[in-house]
Amino acid sequence: MTYKILIVEDDPIIRMKIKGHFAQAGHTVFEADNGVGMKEILNREKIDLILLDINLPGEDGIQLTRDVRNTSDIAIIMVTGRTDPIDRILGLEMGADDYVTKPVEPRELLVRAKNLLWRIQLTRDALEQAEAAWSQLEKDDSTFRFLDFEFDVAQRQLSKCQDMVKLTKAEYELLVAFITHPNRVLGRDRLLNLISHRVDTPSDRTVDVLIRRLRNKMEESIKNPKIFITIHG
Repeated sequence: MTYKILIVEDDPIIRMKIKGHFAQAGHTVFEADNGVGMKEILNREKIDLILLDINLPGEDGIQLTRDVRNTSDIAIIMVTGRTDPIDRILGLEMGADDYVTKPVEPRELLVRAKNLLWRIQLTRDALEQAEAAWSQLEKDDSTFRFLDFEFDVAQRQLSKCQDMVKLTKAEYELLVAFITHPNRVLGRDRLLNLISHRVDTPSDRTVDVLIRRLRNKMEESIKNPKIFITIHG
């Protein structure tokens, strides 16, 4: 699969070397030597990955990363000569997906970019599967129907093909949380807020255990879930 790559680097030699490897791999490569040029390209092209230097004339890479993250989830790998761990941490906190120090090996950078874009695509595919599953959801008063299930929230009853599926109070609360927030990714903290009053000493592990129990009761395949989709990261 080919992608649109944007290299933001003020050193023309480094830019040329990186561009050569990515172009040879079949990707479409765009170049900019500062933040102004970067923003112009982003305004007219649908970029998949930005290779961004920190030390740039004008706005530095950390500020540019923050600006991009305010409006987009484009993949970002920082490529910089700074070796201070604080710079690495700050770059990642601003929203960079990866951080590579110079002198950079273009082949390593190409592999890192490939792996990052692959992981992002997996996440998008998972979201599409979740949306497809929830698109079958039909609401009738307090009864929800999806796939082969019927969930009567008021009666606290879940059935599959008219066969009752027993739920604990915590499992019921968690299922209500998902049912009432279709097409949304719910983090562990959010889920804990919705179910913690039903669970003693709640923690991140509590959510994992409950999700696993619901999958065991509702999914046809635990390895390929269609109802409860995990979005990593």
